[in-house]
Amino acid sequence: MDTSNLGKTLITWLSAAGIKSVIAVILLPIAFKIINTVARKIEEVNEKNQKIDKNTMKTLTGFFKILAKIIVVLSLISFLGIDTTAISALIASLGVAIGFALNGTLSNFAGGLLLVITRPFKVGDFVELCGHIGIIEEIRIVYTKIVTLDNRVVSIPNGAASTTNIVNFTAKELRRVDVSFQISQYTDHKKVIECINEVIKKEPLVNQEANNIVRVVSISEACLEISCWAWCKSRDYLTVKFNLNENVKEALTEAGIMLYQKHLDINMTTVE
Repeated sequence: MDTSNLGKTLITWLSAAGIKSVIAVILLPIAFKIINTVARKIEEVNEKNQKIDKNTMKTLTGFFKILAKIIVVLSLISFLGIDTTAISALIASLGVAIGFALNGTLSNFAGGLLLVITRPFKVGDFVELCGHIGIIEEIRIVYTKIVTLDNRVVSIPNGAASTTNIVNFTAKELRRVDVSFQISQYTDHKKVIECINEVIKKEPLVNQEANNIVRVVSISEACLEISCWAWCKSRDYLTVKFNLNENVKEALTEAGIMLYQKHLDINMTTVE
């Protein structure tokens, strides 16, 4: 064995790839630590601002760390002079295969990202989503969890949630409560309107500064329909709706006014 040639080869390797390898070994843990620190800081900032759900943010930062670390590893391999074309092609092929295998999941993942960016609702909002009405309990990157009014938990895929109509009942601070009452044609409608306005004024949850309206909205051969539009805070909507229905009925009864009731007249004739 020619030790002189071996020594020259070793010296040449150490002067080129060896030094680069040492640098790569030093840079790898430093880069990983920086990536982890950046991800943790992003989570801390989001936790203070509460812009994105905590679990969703953890998922996003997890993907960020994986992607960033892959880029760092590929960059260091390229730095060492190793051709990364084959590795990149392998990763791309794996990505395509995984994409086909997880087609539905990726659709839900993309939908989750869209919901995070557009933010049509947040945790605690009262919404109608994919035919379900309830309170948003949790927003994950793949599905959104809703608790319905009868305490059922519904998990909705984000792919469907991001492409359907979303009704957010609590997005605005105020919401209008609509209730209607039918009275006979022969009833004094002005007196009825006065009674309803008195009920609205006494209801503590109604916003008295808003444009609350009580008017006759339709007239038929048999009755008049009087609608009440009262504004309240979105969270008080159902309570105000129930209170108005009950209190208006009680106030009209005390005033001697009966709500309209349909009558069915049956005429019988005797054939001899």
